[in-house]
Amino acid sequence: MADDRRGRRGPRDDNDVKGFFIGVVAKMTGTHPQTLRHYERVGLVNPIRSDGSVRMYSMRDVQRVRRIRELTQDEGANLSGVEIILELHDRVEEMRRRHRIELDEQALAHRREVNQLHNEIARLKRILRRATQ
Repeated sequence: MADDRRGRRGPRDDNDVKGFFIGVVAKMTGTHPQTLRHYERVGLVNPIRSDGSVRMYSMRDVQRVRRIRELTQDEGANLSGVEIILELHDRVEEMRRRHRIELDEQALAHRREVNQLHNEIARLKRILRRATQ
């Protein structure tokens, strides 16, 4: 489920599986390991720590670092701005997720109602057929 730590929002999925060491993430994202540590210190990413206190990054973390890099280098945002942008993005994604769940629930309720109406029509047709025989 949702986690209240910064850098972790929304339902857990395969993107949350931990598996990348800091050096691998640095190469994958073109970001210096020290920069990754700084992002962690300021709360922009939140890799888990192994039993040996080794940082382990998920694919979601890698995607987030790439987005941070894009915002800072390509868009010129500072880290405070990045934090706001990512927080807003996380909120929008959570709202979309909740809305999707609501729509799915409504669709299911409508399908059930349609099925009930079909059953009622079939029942009334049977009654009508018996009455006209």
